[in-house]
Amino acid sequence: MIRHKKLVRDKIPQVVGEQGKKAEFRVLSDVEYKAVLNLKLHEELLEFINANEDDQITELADLVEVVYGILETKGVSIEDFEKVRLTKKAEYGGFKEKLLLVSVED
Repeated sequence: MIRHKKLVRDKIPQVVGEQGKKAEFRVLSDVEYKAVLNLKLHEELLEFINANEDDQITELADLVEVVYGILETKGVSIEDFEKVRLTKKAEYGGFKEKLLLVSVED
């Protein structure tokens, strides 16, 4: 038996069952869910960083799905989040110029 204790996507119980395996799942409380989402974000970020080039888009999609879950717990719609992103981009720009800050002198 392998112990995981990690947040999984909603259809994983079905996938595990279709593989002929038995697994134990439990539904988290809202408080637990918020805490575990933060851990999941970290987990998915590490998977993205460590993925080979071909798998990075899939891992990035997982990261975004976790971000959407976090937004939902905060009562923020994807549209409202996008407005925040675009406001910040308008003020500070994006990353198209590939700029690396080397130093700042007072």
